[in-house]
Amino acid sequence: MSDADLLDRDAIVGRLRDQAERDAVRITIHAHQEMVDEDISYDDVKEVLHDARVVENYPDHKRGACCLVCRSTSRNRYIHAVCTTSLELAVIITAYEPKPPKWTTPFERGTRK
Repeated sequence: MSDADLLDRDAIVGRLRDQAERDAVRITIHAHQEMVDEDISYDDVKEVLHDARVVENYPDHKRGACCLVCRSTSRNRYIHAVCTTSLELAVIITAYEPKPPKWTTPFERGTRK
């Protein structure tokens, strides 16, 4: 992905959709543990990537370009996933259900405690 594409939310969403369709997705140990704790399946994560909305983009993150995406799954749950945006694989860094007080809505941050 070019540097310009790392800023283009539509390009990010298209790349994530393609990666989900090709099953080019990997889950970190941390993300796996969060998914187990919150009953989030691999299929849920792929669903999020397939039709993601970029909530926050971090193109200059010190560990590499990544973003926070969200979508409501077929199980009627909003799921957040933080994933890479510049690699051939989508690496899921974490996945969780956005809840108060950190999130007032799935797309709007609340207060941090």
